[in-house]
Amino acid sequence: MDLMFALDVPGFKPSPQPSPGVPGEGEGWRFAFSKTQAMILPRVSIETNFSISDGRAAVVYSVDMSAVSVQTETDNLPIRKSGMPDFATIVRQMKRKYSVRVRRWRKHMSGCAWSVSYSDGRRTNWIESPYPRTPISLAIFLHEIGHRAIGFHRYRVRCEEEYHVWLWALNQMRKLGIEPDKRVQTRFDRSMQYAVGKALRRGAKKLPEPLLRFAPEVSS
Repeated sequence: MDLMFALDVPGFKPSPQPSPGVPGEGEGWRFAFSKTQAMILPRVSIETNFSISDGRAAVVYSVDMSAVSVQTETDNLPIRKSGMPDFATIVRQMKRKYSVRVRRWRKHMSGCAWSVSYSDGRRTNWIESPYPRTPISLAIFLHEIGHRAIGFHRYRVRCEEEYHVWLWALNQMRKLGIEPDKRVQTRFDRSMQYAVGKALRRGAKKLPEPLLRFAPEVSS
């Protein structure tokens, strides 16, 4: 689909041109004018992929999601006070290595990842996540980076992508010398239960073997 971005160009007064009748054909420009400046609105294609970090568990699974938000003194100990690597350095390295930009740092433990493709061939990779200060916030940050590292739509079903992205994030934590704690493991389990349940509700008939353990139990 098309996403309209506004670009302020002071003093530029273009002549409006009709946009193509079929989305995606030709370069195409749309213009909106204010009293003080022109706004150039380029047509772009967008590929949006949101992480399960934003999802909520369905009540029918009887999953205690409150466990995800349980905070203990150990879980909330900042990385730098735990003798772990500096999270600011981790953020810089991951953003640079995978060409990712942060749309905003969230105040709560959720995140999303998406990419925007422009008609001139440029692509911008965006994420939102909490700023890494604890193991759980680092895990969510790395999870969103993982969507870029592994690639969108690489797997047949979305829950399989989520599974491999989570494995990638946990593996990166260990490489950085940060062992995923109980809260991180709980978040992984709850997120995968939600993702698998959602896939089944949408009609998935066959799950990959590693995902079967996350499927909700059927009451007899």
